[in-house]
Amino acid sequence: MNIDASSAQFDVVVVGGSYAGLSAALQLARARREVLVIDAGMRRNRFAVASHGFLGQDGRSPDAIAADGRAQLMAYPSVRWLNRTAAQAEQVKEGFAVDVEGGERVHARRLILATGVVDDLAEIEGLAQRWGRSVFHCPYCHGYELNKGRIGVLAVGPASIHHALMLPDWGEVTLFTNEVFSPDEQQLAAMTARGVVIERERVARIVEKATVELVSGRRIEVDGLFTASRTRVATAIPQQLGCAFEDGPLGQFVRTDALKETTVSGVFACGDAARGAGNVPFAVGDGAQAGVSAHRSLIFS
Repeated sequence: MNIDASSAQFDVVVVGGSYAGLSAALQLARARREVLVIDAGMRRNRFAVASHGFLGQDGRSPDAIAADGRAQLMAYPSVRWLNRTAAQAEQVKEGFAVDVEGGERVHARRLILATGVVDDLAEIEGLAQRWGRSVFHCPYCHGYELNKGRIGVLAVGPASIHHALMLPDWGEVTLFTNEVFSPDEQQLAAMTARGVVIERERVARIVEKATVELVSGRRIEVDGLFTASRTRVATAIPQQLGCAFEDGPLGQFVRTDALKETTVSGVFACGDAARGAGNVPFAVGDGAQAGVSAHRSLIFS
């Protein structure tokens, strides 16, 4: 879709059309505002077979949930959609200008950043290929389906102790410390109380469904493997605009207030890019708040 000069001014441009962006845009569409969604089609959970824990959508394909959401949004005549990447943004006299790959420049009175994040996984053979299928990060999204079976936790640092202590509610847990940290006495006691088995040998690769092969060649079969990724916001636009960031346990995210406005007036952020941890229900809720807040700012600011 090309944007012509007559439609290049919008009330709000939403950068990112996954769950948070769809939810934000829907609130604005229902307020009869002119909205443009710019989306490159790189949803964070595109590797997952099913999405869980989202009320009314539990167990559905993430693709189907997103497709239904887009179809419902695009039924509103004030919404436009651009299947591109937003390359750059800046503040201008009337609000904000967004440059899109392909040469278009669009203007908006408000911006909503719903870009999501990129997951950087540990460099272990076989790990990335199983991400979202038998290697996971969210117990609430994928733990139940392991049916109280064998669960592995691949440590990436001290923060992995939280995975190890949570996951016994979903199965029998083995923590692979992988030589990245050594639990202290208090942590060891807590894991012993939770029934966690600790494996200290370095991990060589992940094979079969989610079997962990150690450097000695020994293999430990698990039904699912959990690990934390390092995350980074999927675009440089917040930095370009001067938005402040916060340090999360596994990466930075855009700082927002309770109404999802960033430290730059008129710029809102929602979803995984604007919180230390996230999933689909959080993203949808964040998006709804950002959309409502952006709309009210158009009236009262």
